Amino acid sequence: MCGIFGQISKESINYSNIIKLAKHSTRRGKDSSGLIYYENNNYKVHKADYDIEKLLKKIKPTKSKIILGHSRLITNGLHDNQPIVRNNIAVIHNGIIINENEIWKELNVKRKYTIDSEIIVAIAEEHIQNNEDIQKLPNKIFSLCKGVIACALLLPKFGKLLLFSNNGSLYVGINGQETYFASENYILNKIGCKDIKQIYKEPYIVDVPVSNKMDINEEKVKTKNSIPLIPEFKFIKSEENLLEYHKPKIKRCSRCILPETMPFINFDKNGVCNYCHNYKSKNKPKPKDELFKLVEPYRKNNERDCIVPFSGGRDSSYGLHLIVNELKMKPIAYTYDWGMVTDIARRNISRMCSELGVENIIIAADISRKRRNIRKNLIAWLKSPHLGMISILTAGDKHFFKYVEHVKKQTGINLNLWAINPLEVTYFKSGFLGVKPDFEEKRVYSHGALKQINYQARRFAAMIQSPGYFNNSLFDTLSGEFYRSFKKKQDYYHIFDYWCWDEKIVDETLKLYGWEISPDTNTTWRIGDGTAAFYNYIYYTVGGFTEHDTFRSNQIREGVLTREEGMKLVMEENRPRYQSIKWYLDALGLDYENTIKTINRIPKLYEKK
Repeated sequence: MCGIFGQISKESINYSNIIKLAKHSTRRGKDSSGLIYYENNNYKVHKADYDIEKLLKKIKPTKSKIILGHSRLITNGLHDNQPIVRNNIAVIHNGIIINENEIWKELNVKRKYTIDSEIIVAIAEEHIQNNEDIQKLPNKIFSLCKGVIACALLLPKFGKLLLFSNNGSLYVGINGQETYFASENYILNKIGCKDIKQIYKEPYIVDVPVSNKMDINEEKVKTKNSIPLIPEFKFIKSEENLLEYHKPKIKRCSRCILPETMPFINFDKNGVCNYCHNYKSKNKPKPKDELFKLVEPYRKNNERDCIVPFSGGRDSSYGLHLIVNELKMKPIAYTYDWGMVTDIARRNISRMCSELGVENIIIAADISRKRRNIRKNLIAWLKSPHLGMISILTAGDKHFFKYVEHVKKQTGINLNLWAINPLEVTYFKSGFLGVKPDFEEKRVYSHGALKQINYQARRFAAMIQSPGYFNNSLFDTLSGEFYRSFKKKQDYYHIFDYWCWDEKIVDETLKLYGWEISPDTNTTWRIGDGTAAFYNYIYYTVGGFTEHDTFRSNQIREGVLTREEGMKLVMEENRPRYQSIKWYLDALGLDYENTIKTINRIPKLYEKK
C-alpha cells in the first residue's frame, strides 16, 4: 500500500506543490519511493529504497511537464519497487491485488517480478498486443483483479495517462492549467485545486507527451543491521519443537472455563467464579432504529459520511459490512499501521474495501522506529518477566485513537463508527499488574483519570524492576494511552451496541467476501494482530490460559456456547502458533531460540501434568 500523486502541466511543473503532495503521501508509508517524469523528450523512472522527499530533492525534476510519484509501505513484493515498467508501460499503484497468481496463469506474457502490482502492467501489455481499445483497459483490469486498485497507468506510446480506482482512493483536481491527482482529497484542497473529483470505477484519462522509450534508474541503499519489514518465513522444525503446550492440572469455574490462575478469581461452594456472579450481559443490543436516528443528521447525498476505524480484523471487517449494507452509510475506512499489522490483515483490508467500494485512508507509523521500541521493551521484559507488563508490547498501536481525529478534520467528516467486539473484555492483562476487575465497566477499553493513574502507578513500580523500560519509547507509549483513555470522544458510536455480535453469522458473512484466515490457527480472531500469538504463548505457558479462555467464558455466560464447547475450542486455540511467533520475533530482530527458552523457564502459576 502506498500514497500516489502526480501533476500534469502545460509548462514546467509547480515544484512547491509536488513537494507538498509528496510530503502528504509519506504518511501512508516511506519504506521506498519512485518517480516518473518527462525530460528531453523521454520518460525517466527513478526508484529508491528511501523517502520520496529525499528522492525529489536529489533529482529535482523542475523542468518536467509531468511527474508521477509514490511513497510506499512495503506489503507485497519486498524486493521490487514501483513504478513497475514493462514494454514501455508504467504504473504506480496503491492497494493490494490478492489474486495475481491466478491471473498470471491466464496471461501469455511472463512474470518478471514478485510485486503484485506488476499484473496491472502485464494485463495492459497483453491488451495492447491484441489491439484492444485502451479506454476499455481499466474495466478489463477491474474484471480480472481482486483487491484494491487505485493507480496511474502511463501509456507513453499513445500519449495517455489512465487514472482509475475500484474503491475511490484516488482524486483528481485542476489548478489553472495544471492537473493534479492524489490518494486523498485533502491535499488537493490544500494546494488550491478546484473541481476535485473522486475517481471511482469510471477512468479519468489525461493527454501526456508521446514517447517510445523509458530510462529506468534504480537506487539501493544498504543499511547496517537492517531488519526486513516483511520477514521471509522459513520453517525450522527444531524451532517449532521448542514451543511448549502443557495440559496443566488446574481448577476451573464450574460454569465458565476461567482457571484458578486468573487474577482476583474466587469460587463459591458450587465452584462458580466471581466473574460469573458479577457478569452483566454485554451482547444485548439496543434497537437498531435508535442508531438510524443518531446517524441521520450525518448523512450526505452521494458523499462519504462516516469514518470507520478498520484494522482488517474479523470484527472491523464485519462492522464495515454492516455499515455499508445495513446502515446504508458511505464510509471512509481508516487504518493505522503501527508495524504489527499482519499481511493477512492488509489483504483482508484490500479485499473488503474493493468489494464494498470503500475508500481506505492509511496512516503508517515510522514502522522501523515502532519495532525498535517494541524490541527494547521486550528485551527489558525478558530480563524481568512480569505478566502484568506484557501489555507494554502493544502500547504502540494506541495512536489509532489519535489519528482518527486527524482524518476527521481532513475529510470534514465527524461521525466515526467503531466495530469493537463487546465480548473482548479480559481483565487479566491489568489484573496481573494488581488492578482489580471493574465489573461495572461497559467498554472494552477503560477510560477515566483515576483508573489510569492507578494503572500507571502500578506499571511504574513494575518497570523499576527492569530499568531497560526507561527508554525513548516511553513518550510514545504514554502519548498513545493518553489519546485512548483521556481524550474525550465525540460523534463516536459503537455498531455492536445496536447489532448483536454472533460469531457464526460473522464468520459466515466474511466467507462471502473470500475473507482470509491464518494458516496456523482455526480461529478467525486476532489473526490481524502480529503480537497476539506471541503474548498468548506467554500467558498460556506461564498462567495456563489466554484471552481465548476469557472470550469463550463470556460467550458461555451469554448462552451462545456450552461449557463443553468452550473447553474444546480453547484446547485448539491455545496451541502455540509457531509461524506467527516466528514472524513476530524476526520482525523485531530477536533471537528465536533464546527468547522462547527464556519464556519456558519462567516459573508456572500451575502444576504441570
